[in-house]
Amino acid sequence: MSCEMVTISEAHLEMHFKEIQRLASSIWKAHYTPIIGEEQVLYMLDKFQSAKAIESQIKGGFKYYILSFENLPVGYLAIKKEEDSLFLSKIYVLDKYRGQKIGKKAMAFITEKAYHYKLSKIRLTVNVNNINAILAYKKMGFLNNGPLVTDIGNGYIMDDYEMIKQIN
Repeated sequence: MSCEMVTISEAHLEMHFKEIQRLASSIWKAHYTPIIGEEQVLYMLDKFQSAKAIESQIKGGFKYYILSFENLPVGYLAIKKEEDSLFLSKIYVLDKYRGQKIGKKAMAFITEKAYHYKLSKIRLTVNVNNINAILAYKKMGFLNNGPLVTDIGNGYIMDDYEMIKQIN
């Protein structure tokens, strides 16, 4: 499949936030339930991926984008410009659309955004047990910068690695 079948559009309307909420629910329940359990997935979806939470994050400087394949929304990403890096907060694609070069096109888009902002690196966090994602990020040139444990409330933590990719 060709990257031309992939489009990336900025989310800025309530209907976009609801679409991302729908995608997040499907992706997270399938992918993260075996890693962190159903209760934490539901908590995190409500706290971080509800339409209301997304709108609040955008007001705080995040930019969300919907990833479409053949005009069908199949994933999303979120970035935030920081002082010296572009923070890749989220990048998710529905299981059945993986392997279609959607992630590759999304990473090229993210890298272009970092260049546009005149930033020298892209930073992300990834769950320490999300082995396939860690391997994919390493393949894309990200280096593990060490563990990062974050209390997200309600007795839950995010047990992540911070990964960084230099881009110039």
